[in-house]
Amino acid sequence: QLQAYGGGLVQAGGSLRLSCAASGSISINSMGWYRQAPGKQRELVALITSGGSTHYANSFKGRFAISKDNARRTWYLQLNSLQPDDTAVYYCNCETVLGRYWGQGTEVTVSS
Repeated sequence: QLQAYGGGLVQAGGSLRLSCAASGSISINSMGWYRQAPGKQRELVALITSGGSTHYANSFKGRFAISKDNARRTWYLQLNSLQPDDTAVYYCNCETVLGRYWGQGTEVTVSS
């Protein structure tokens, strides 16, 4: 089970840090963050592998940062320089030997 949290209301130009905690003990191969804005499809934001390699969708390079804490089985998404277009529900997921799991989403609202 994945628990995402850290969303909220922020003014344009502000920052938030999202967290996703995984319960259980299944080995996780990769962790990621996606987002779904109102009326749009879910899109990839960033991925991080168990070895620490990261991948970002081009739109978010340099502005968002993904990281992880293996001991806590938690990964993070630092959101900087937020704009109203970043308003969305942010979902975390992970890939394991048993398949892909999704968190419930945490809502980020950016006011202008």
